[in-house]
Amino acid sequence: MKNSILSVRFILKLTLSFLAILLLAGIGYTISSIYLSNKYFNETTQRLHANLAQDLIDEKFKDTHPFDSTGSINKALFGDIMHDMMAVNRAIEVYLLDKEGNVQYSVVLDHDAPETKQKKVDLAPIQKFINEKGANYILGDDPKDVSKQTIFSAAQFNKDEHEGYVYIILAGEDFLATRSDLFNSYFMRLGLGGSILTLIFATMLGILAIWYLTRSLRKIIYAAKRFQEGDLEYRIENAEKTDLANVATTYNSMADTILSDIEKIKSVEQLRQELIANISHDLRTPLSVIQGYIETLHMKDAELSSEERNEYLKIISRSSERLSKLISQLFEYSKLEANQIQPEKEPFLISELANDIHRNYSILAEQKHIDLKLSMQEDVPLVFADISLVERAIQNLMDNALKFTPEGGEVIVKIATVDNRVEITIKDSGPGIQLENHALVFERYRQTKVGQEKEGTGLGLAIVKKIMEIHNSSIKVFSKPNEGTSFSFSLPVYSVN
Repeated sequence: MKNSILSVRFILKLTLSFLAILLLAGIGYTISSIYLSNKYFNETTQRLHANLAQDLIDEKFKDTHPFDSTGSINKALFGDIMHDMMAVNRAIEVYLLDKEGNVQYSVVLDHDAPETKQKKVDLAPIQKFINEKGANYILGDDPKDVSKQTIFSAAQFNKDEHEGYVYIILAGEDFLATRSDLFNSYFMRLGLGGSILTLIFATMLGILAIWYLTRSLRKIIYAAKRFQEGDLEYRIENAEKTDLANVATTYNSMADTILSDIEKIKSVEQLRQELIANISHDLRTPLSVIQGYIETLHMKDAELSSEERNEYLKIISRSSERLSKLISQLFEYSKLEANQIQPEKEPFLISELANDIHRNYSILAEQKHIDLKLSMQEDVPLVFADISLVERAIQNLMDNALKFTPEGGEVIVKIATVDNRVEITIKDSGPGIQLENHALVFERYRQTKVGQEKEGTGLGLAIVKKIMEIHNSSIKVFSKPNEGTSFSFSLPVYSVN
């Protein structure tokens, strides 16, 4: 219900936004239409009457002079001109200008007013108009109000040493006022009626369009709702073909990731429970042994011989060592898993480290009657790694090999250069590992069995795997039942560059 309300709200917002955009577009269209219509009308009028001023000069000034014998303006002539012009077009206003652009005479002006004598028209547009012969749209000053621009026709005359211009306003002030009122009224009616009809039809079409365009969004909302209600397997069908393909495919990918994370969390929780159970069992065993033998020593101390007492103490010592080792491994693995250990890489000779480890394990191998061999190529290059962590990894593999190699067997440590890496392999002649258990031996505290014989070492191999991971390497196992086991990993060769 909540998602449906959100969907309706979203569609309503889209509709209102669409209407607002449409309204603004309508206003902009109306304004631009008025402007362009005015410009079109003015340009057409000016183009049609471009030669009007020159025709007037050619016709009226041919036999009649614009100035009388005293140099005064022939007002009768201009009265006739204005009468003829207004009979054709009442919007026209005729002005006589001197060669500086000062207004000399016009029927439409009150020449008794002081401000009339100060009226002057900018000649630049007039001269441009004459030079281009009225071919282009040009606006000039309105003598009644020089702050305004209007369309005109102009021509230059030179009659009996009198020079000047005939300047004809094609859209006078009265005409413009009347036209503006009618024009605005027309566009108001047109705009209002058109806007209402447009809004009605646009609203209907907009709602249908938005409903159609948001169908993919509704699918995504529905899928999210199904996922929220627990249907973790539900996905958007043909997500890549929807209108919102990126969002739909991202949602499906997100749902897959969440589901995968949930499965990982379940797996981690299961492993955590197994880990706690295994740790509890292995901690309980040495603790029980220690506790049992200590109680025996307390209860039967007087009855025990010196040999029995020493044997009990040895058992207690071995159990405590086992307990200490287990706790140390747990602490080390937890730090590795929590990324609390950062490798301090440096160049070192892996051959020297291998020799040291071989010497340290030789005595233990002799005690178990195991032949411990070290095989190395000559001139093994420097490797770049954390020497202490690599030593820990090799020690764990050596402990594992010696533990599961029977008496009379052999353990081989092999160092070889392969391409730009140095490969370290530790091979034993123990009972081997079933193929299906190869991956399990590296899981934390996972111990596999063949009959009663343990094939893994719990945390030891898991620690090796973590050490390799933080070195951007991996640990590999090669083993078959009754054919022994080989563990190998590689380290990068140190390069000066």
